[in-house]
Amino acid sequence: MVINETISFSTRGSTDIIDITGKVKTVLDKHGVKNGAVTVFIPGSTGAITTIEYERGVISDLRQLINELIPPDREYLHNQAWGDGNAHSHLGSALLGPSLSVPVVDGSLTLGTWQQIVFIDCDNRPRQRTLIVQIIGE
Repeated sequence: MVINETISFSTRGSTDIIDITGKVKTVLDKHGVKNGAVTVFIPGSTGAITTIEYERGVISDLRQLINELIPPDREYLHNQAWGDGNAHSHLGSALLGPSLSVPVVDGSLTLGTWQQIVFIDCDNRPRQRTLIVQIIGE
């Protein structure tokens, strides 16, 4: 069985990091899949999906690290070409990745005790985001 759904939410931009674990679990529970995999994907080139402990300190550390590795105020060729100031957004998305797959065993996401699924908005402005959640299983 293959199930496709979407989840939508608003972001603040500027490396906004949002815990989406509950939203993904709600989609999984709705369909009663017991074993398989859930893939979460962001269509677009300025967002990313990963896992982390969703705790204020580590979220702040992650945001700081992303901005140090890919400074928003650095000169980028993309910004010169398009003038939109979001080259760092595309680079952050490319480095972190647009998708994540999580195994489903006995109807549960196989996340670690301190592991949550997060969406990172790398863009430089607030956005309305729609993620694709695909479940493959039985």
